[in-house]
Amino acid sequence: MTTTEPPARIGIDELRTLFLFESLEDDQLEWLAREGHVQTIEEGIVFAEGDPGTCCYVLLEGELRLCKLSHGHEVEVNRTSQRGVYAGAFTAFLGADERTAYTATMRVTKPSVFFVVDAKTMATMMNTWFPMAVHLIEGFVMGMRRTGQTMAQRERLLALGSLSAGLTHELNNPAAAAVRAAATLRQRVAGMRAKLAMLADGTLDATNLHAIVELQEAAVERLAKAPERSPIELSDAEDALSDWLDRHNVSNSWDVAPVFAGAGVDEAWMDEVLAAVGPEYLEGAVRWLMYTIDTESLMNEIDDSVTRISTLVGAAKQYSQIDRAPYQTIDLHELLKSTLVMMSGKLTGIEVVKDFDKSLPDIPAYAAELNQVWTNIIDNAVAAMQGSGILTIRTRRDGDDAVVEIGDTGPGIPADIRNRIFDPFFTTKPIGEGTGLGLDISWRIVVKKHHGDLRVESEPGNTVFKIVLPLDPDTTPDPLA
Repeated sequence: MTTTEPPARIGIDELRTLFLFESLEDDQLEWLAREGHVQTIEEGIVFAEGDPGTCCYVLLEGELRLCKLSHGHEVEVNRTSQRGVYAGAFTAFLGADERTAYTATMRVTKPSVFFVVDAKTMATMMNTWFPMAVHLIEGFVMGMRRTGQTMAQRERLLALGSLSAGLTHELNNPAAAAVRAAATLRQRVAGMRAKLAMLADGTLDATNLHAIVELQEAAVERLAKAPERSPIELSDAEDALSDWLDRHNVSNSWDVAPVFAGAGVDEAWMDEVLAAVGPEYLEGAVRWLMYTIDTESLMNEIDDSVTRISTLVGAAKQYSQIDRAPYQTIDLHELLKSTLVMMSGKLTGIEVVKDFDKSLPDIPAYAAELNQVWTNIIDNAVAAMQGSGILTIRTRRDGDDAVVEIGDTGPGIPADIRNRIFDPFFTTKPIGEGTGLGLDISWRIVVKKHHGDLRVESEPGNTVFKIVLPLDPDTTPDPLA
């Protein structure tokens, strides 16, 4: 910032022509004229977004541009040559708790003249001359901030509670299955011990016993390779095996046949069993092999259940980022998959399509915060589809950015409210069913905290939220944003 002439003073008559000061008394104008000065600034940057706010600028002549950083690029939010417009540290009067950094970047497009007042001077003036107004404004600002923080915290807790309930349900199913399988397995093992004693009761020679053991291994192998059968095919196989067992005087064929049919056993294989042990020991051998197949199936069920539990616990850790640094290099796909697992209870009836760009590199980010973004947007999408539709999660690279797209086939967002959905406390849900902070929180996490971008495109049957994140941010994202 350079000046073409030394600071000059301004008269009270000229100050009164500025709409910001038109209602001040003469003595107030005289004080302000003494404290401020006139400054001509050449074309270029006057102050930058994020720098400490030290001055307040009122345009007397020329043109200014105000820009905000979005997604690493400057976006012009205002360009004006209107006399009396102001910019800079005008919120300094709100006190030390309020951020005093410049909230935008101001440029002048040609040599321009400003009335400049020190921010501390402006704060003193406001608090001395308009104490009631300052208290009202400060109360409003602080009240809105506290309300926002409280509701945002409640929004997070509600989301966590909902996900926890879903996770509990998802964990309960495999846990209950494992308990049932373990109880049945105990019975089957006890039966195997009894049948082993019968098979080894003196008269069964070593050759036949060895043949049974080989059949046992073959039965386990058949189970592992058993083809998927339709209910009709399975029923036909059970009937055929039941007839074979009845013909060879094996009792309770109705109990044995389903186990063998499920393992892919057929009549030809049962003939091999008969040839190996003979009619005398067929009943015991059949029971022994049934218990073998049954116990193997039960152990597979326990293994599947425990694996499912482990997967859910792993997803919960990935989602919550327990025992991990808040800011770290992360795989976006792992975060998205963990969120889908956590929300699986809400996705009943929804077809989920994942179109992931596997070449997308890891990015530095606040992982737990991004999981909250996915949760908020997916939750809205599911609510919009009302239990039926397609949820599409797509990732891709766009230059120096990673893009995550979350789309749904719901009715879409009406055009007249589309520009309001990111406003705090705005919601289309009935009173008591939504806080209106989900998308506001998401926007602040993506834009403020990660210097990215969050936008939406919507039409009936196709709504897509696009989350854009820098692959290699120039600066560490702001943890306090």
